[in-house]
Amino acid sequence: MISSLSHLTRLARTGYVLAREGVFALVDTRGLPLPERSFIALARLIERPSAKEGSGRLAAALTKLGPTYVKLGQFMATRPDVVGAQIAKSLESLQDRMPPFPQSEAEAVIVAAFDRPVSAVYASLGPSVAAASIAQVHKADIDVNGERKTVAVKVLRPGIERRLNADLDAFFFAARTAEKLSTEAQRLRPVEAVATLARSVKIEMDFRLEAAAASEMAENTKDDPNFRVPTVDWDRTAREVLTLEWIDGTPLNDRAALEARGLDLPALGRNVIQSFLRHALRDGFFHADMHPGNLFVDADGRLVAVDFGIMGRLGPKERRFLAEILYGFITRDYHRVAQVHFDAGYVPRHHSVADFAQAIRAIGEPIHNRTAEDISMAKLLMLLFEVTGLFDMRTRPELLLLQKTMVVVEGVARTFDPKLDMWSTADPVVREWIARHLGPAGKLEGAVEGAGELGRFLGQVPSLLNRAGTILDQIDDITRNGLVLAPESVEAIGRAEARRNRWATGGLWMIALMLGWIAWLLV
Repeated sequence: MISSLSHLTRLARTGYVLAREGVFALVDTRGLPLPERSFIALARLIERPSAKEGSGRLAAALTKLGPTYVKLGQFMATRPDVVGAQIAKSLESLQDRMPPFPQSEAEAVIVAAFDRPVSAVYASLGPSVAAASIAQVHKADIDVNGERKTVAVKVLRPGIERRLNADLDAFFFAARTAEKLSTEAQRLRPVEAVATLARSVKIEMDFRLEAAAASEMAENTKDDPNFRVPTVDWDRTAREVLTLEWIDGTPLNDRAALEARGLDLPALGRNVIQSFLRHALRDGFFHADMHPGNLFVDADGRLVAVDFGIMGRLGPKERRFLAEILYGFITRDYHRVAQVHFDAGYVPRHHSVADFAQAIRAIGEPIHNRTAEDISMAKLLMLLFEVTGLFDMRTRPELLLLQKTMVVVEGVARTFDPKLDMWSTADPVVREWIARHLGPAGKLEGAVEGAGELGRFLGQVPSLLNRAGTILDQIDDITRNGLVLAPESVEAIGRAEARRNRWATGGLWMIALMLGWIAWLLV
């Protein structure tokens, strides 16, 4: 009960901060039902007079709310077609220009991580050059065989784990409550979505895992001509500190500098999308935080990615699903797209493949042979949401990072080419994967792998039969002798149930009193 009140308090604080910073002023209340309009009117009563004007209100509120909310803002910044150009522009500051923490705190983290003075780890350590929600980056020098080499040092924000864990606990509480109260929420599986976010955040806060991700991606992409990854300095990497090769490049969020270099910006946008798809389909391992602040163009014109704290993985089944879906949209074979959904088990069997194909056509046809500037992504996403709800499709947690990253990379590419055609850009990468894995060579490989799996299964048959026999013996004992609960067990269950009911009743009264108190404050 105390935990629930803590979560409610934290979520109420979120609403309070949004209201104080004037975020509700950005909401167009025309057409909203009376309860929603009344709530927004009440929320605006506590808006502080000095709140920022215009779209800057949201960035200010998310910054005050902390790193979890900053990450939401980073995603929104790449979607000007959804949130509006002004809001997207104001949220760009959340990507790599957060307020830095003091140099002395960064040096204390380094000393604690390596149990040595900073001067024993780096020849020099400069001030922060970029600060984000989880960490900040310093430019430093190291001595390598008597030569100076410049590196980037990423240092974890002090106290960040505690804040993130508190926010995540509140998110879990809200997700569980939503699933209890709404059948639509049950279909969207918010608890599993928050669990996916929690796993990625824990990985992001351990820089040894980020270093491993960068190393793995470097191996996967070593032969890619238009993409590269910085080299990891393992000797100067720990849980709270990551040292990487320094990249002298132009960030993708500095359009003026990119234009001054004479770069082909539409080609750069296509490279962003194709690199992502190549990594997702070919490697099953992709950068899941590809906002412009994490992407650079080096002196050779290659795309360089940094910040490998959030990575996505796809198994063979998910990679084939992605390739088949994209290929079906590219070729306008909507029946194939529908059948792939059914084969993967994403649509319940009581629905018709033909009906689902018709719904998919309603999504696909309006976007073919049209430029991105003519497509409202907000309307497209809403239509897709309605279709998935109509066919009882549940949210797939393993695809959440993929879906989010696909939207982000398309948003990045559109900033360089408003007339971008997503499907023609994806076509060569998808066709290459289809030919490789679903063509004759791929089928032969699949047959060989299938034979290997069959061999392994046959090798396990004796142990499986032995375990099955043991389980049957146990079931026979239970059915013959019966399952008996001791009187003490029955009495303990009764006491526990009574306690649970008392706590539930008390909790409802506490929530009612708190809501009444909040309403009194607002009035």
